[in-house]
Amino acid sequence: MTCKEVREHMLDAAQENSVAGLDEHLSSCASCARELESMRQTMALLDEWQVPEPSPYFDSRLRARVREAAAEPRSWLEWLRGPAVAFALAVLMMASIALFRNAPDHQEIAKAPNPPSVVQTGTAVSDLQELEHDGDMYANFDMLDDLGTEAGTANP
Repeated sequence: MTCKEVREHMLDAAQENSVAGLDEHLSSCASCARELESMRQTMALLDEWQVPEPSPYFDSRLRARVREAAAEPRSWLEWLRGPAVAFALAVLMMASIALFRNAPDHQEIAKAPNPPSVVQTGTAVSDLQELEHDGDMYANFDMLDDLGTEAGTANP
């Protein structure tokens, strides 16, 4: 047996129960023998120990204190400590968290693209951005061609 196995069976050995191979290990291991003897002494002291008896008036005083506590008026703060109120608050918190996570505003904010970069007006970049936004107006180039021919005939 190893020291670890002996420690697992130490309680049985301290109660004078026979454990196979224990005597051989205890004769060769002084540390385990000391620990077994210490456990036997502790158990002997616990066997001699007497539980102190409560005073004869303990039960009557305890009942009187319980009656006094029950007779005292409870404030509304003590009412809030009840388990039903705690459960209701927990359900309310869970519902509010679920509603907040599923709110459309919350999802739109999370999916919103990055704000456009600030571009100064009157530059080539701002002009290109204006053209991109007003693509419908410039989609009909035939109208621009007509404007060019009218201007060409007016100034020959």
